[in-house]
Amino acid sequence: MRRYETTYILRPNLGEGKFTEIIERTNAIITDDGGTIINVDRWGLRKLAYEIKKEKQGYYVYFDYAAKPSAVKEMERIFRIDDQVLRYLTIKLADSIDEESVGREVERFSATPAAPEEGEEQEAAETAAPETAEDEAPQETPATEGESKSETEE
Repeated sequence: MRRYETTYILRPNLGEGKFTEIIERTNAIITDDGGTIINVDRWGLRKLAYEIKKEKQGYYVYFDYAAKPSAVKEMERIFRIDDQVLRYLTIKLADSIDEESVGREVERFSATPAAPEEGEEQEAAETAAPETAEDEAPQETPATEGESKSETEE
């Protein structure tokens, strides 16, 4: 098996249920052919740098996996046919990976906490201790030319 990562962009108007269905179908292609999913990361709705198939936004999905080249070929064939997939990019990370290494990588990704969603980030920022003027060191304001002349003349 080889290690790959694939990022694909879905049409933004599909809805959460359809996003999940496409992600599960893609993962099933890999696992049915004997591959292993290491990590799936939903990046969510993002603005595209340029229009793709008349869409200005897209739903990004990134996943890291170990699979046979035939599974990757089948997944990309389905991406080309499916009109709901705007773009995809697959990168080969390693020519070969053994089951032990795959297991370690899966454990490593499952042990790290997931990044907070946009709403959770805002809640975390609101619950954090607010900074007060007492916490900051006093700053002197620079005197203007007129003030410095009057002080030195006295």
